[in-house]
Amino acid sequence: MSIKHILKLCLLLLIFSCASSKISKIEGKRLDIDESIKTDQAIDDFIKPYRLHLNKDMDSVISYAPETYSKSDGKLNTAIGNLMADAVYSEGNIVFNKRTQKNIDFVLLNHGGIRSIISKGNVTTRTAFQVMPFENSVVVAALKGAQINLMMEYLSKAKRAHPLSHQVQLILDKNAAVSSATINGEPIDVNKTYYVATNDYLYDGGDGMTFFHPNEGLYVLDYKIRNILIDNFKKTDTLNPKIDQRFIKLEE
Repeated sequence: MSIKHILKLCLLLLIFSCASSKISKIEGKRLDIDESIKTDQAIDDFIKPYRLHLNKDMDSVISYAPETYSKSDGKLNTAIGNLMADAVYSEGNIVFNKRTQKNIDFVLLNHGGIRSIISKGNVTTRTAFQVMPFENSVVVAALKGAQINLMMEYLSKAKRAHPLSHQVQLILDKNAAVSSATINGEPIDVNKTYYVATNDYLYDGGDGMTFFHPNEGLYVLDYKIRNILIDNFKKTDTLNPKIDQRFIKLEE
């Protein structure tokens, strides 16, 4: 008997064996987790040192906030959003420049990515985790000026305080159309390549931001925004972000 026939015979035996065997019935039971479930003291004792160590790190003071900052404080730009965008520029550009000998032109983040206020008082590592609990990392996209114009059109229509770094000034007229848009004080050049830092969620089209594609190149910094905030806060004794003129709408 050939190997081919032996394999066919084994397959038939396996099929008949499975068909003749009984199928076991598996049942599940829902267990509600509430106050009635008691702590396993042995497990709690085992993890206690790790929990204490983690809490010590999370609650270590790294800066101070003289007032409370919220993403609802402004219409088109907020102090907390400006703080985050400028932090990404400052810390991200160090990494980007070291790798490429180029500089980031500006930063765009998303309003919805700010998940907590920064309360007045001590700023801790835990604060950064609360503001940015996601694992989003910084990427830098090389975009032509024509796509930057599409970005500005998007922002004018979104009418949300999506964080922009201070290199941008976007002014809308009373009808919310783009009146003026400049990068580092210069009008947008449609033929120039701009290096725009953002997070990987937005680069992939999150919040409808499709203008990152196509592009002239992508640079992945492997630098989480949360870690950027921690590093930036540690360098600043007292946070002092302000609502400014980087993204405004004229009323007349």
